Amino acid sequence: MTQLHIAVVTLFPEMFQAITEFGVSGRGFNQKLIALDLINPRCFTEDKHQTVDDRPYGGGPGMVMMAEPLLQAIEQARCLTDSRSRVVYASPQGTPLTQQKVLELAAEESLIFLCGRYEGVDERLLEATVDEEISLGDFVVSGGELPVMVMIDAIARFIPGVLGNELSKETESHRDGLLDCPHYTRPEHALEQLGYEVPEVLLSGDHAAIRRWRLKMSLGRTWQRRPDLLKSRVLSAEEQYLLSEYQQDLGNS
Repeated sequence: MTQLHIAVVTLFPEMFQAITEFGVSGRGFNQKLIALDLINPRCFTEDKHQTVDDRPYGGGPGMVMMAEPLLQAIEQARCLTDSRSRVVYASPQGTPLTQQKVLELAAEESLIFLCGRYEGVDERLLEATVDEEISLGDFVVSGGELPVMVMIDAIARFIPGVLGNELSKETESHRDGLLDCPHYTRPEHALEQLGYEVPEVLLSGDHAAIRRWRLKMSLGRTWQRRPDLLKSRVLSAEEQYLLSEYQQDLGNS
């Protein structure tokens, strides 16, 4: 049973094979847990060149995507999904994508993503149809397809049945506001000749000690690599102690 219906307005629908045919997201589409419709705005043009862009009013470099073909494409997307579907535009001017935002989007029954190209999209179209602009970060890429694919892949992980092991998403980075702890796998002595070993606690079988070590490592990594995340987090007494212990270990190493 389809749990999420997504429609994407894009000039390059072929690019989306990367998420529909491979990896975790591919499993979701293959199992029909997620449905995807790709709508090319060129299909809603009337000239022989299928023009979807024009020069910006006021002058300046580059071209701007025209409002009318995009409006018709979004209307088609609403017909395929739901008239109340949330419309998201991938834009460097948007709200930064966070794990909380991913969870919010994953809770929707249907979504419409708009992929811009060139210098952007006619502002009137954005004001008329877009509910939210989302950014992957303070940088610019050539179009919205890659950011939208990233968002779809992140969302897919929270659709029940998509992940092979549902516990995986519970321990990932940012799931509870912390970065993930280090991970190790077999064989035990891999890279031992280079001086790298598996921490003894992970081989001990002591589940309480392993849980404590993993939490300590998550706190320490977050403190070292993303201290901004800790500013908005109230640490429990145990977390405060483990972070202090991590900092002491670091100072003594």
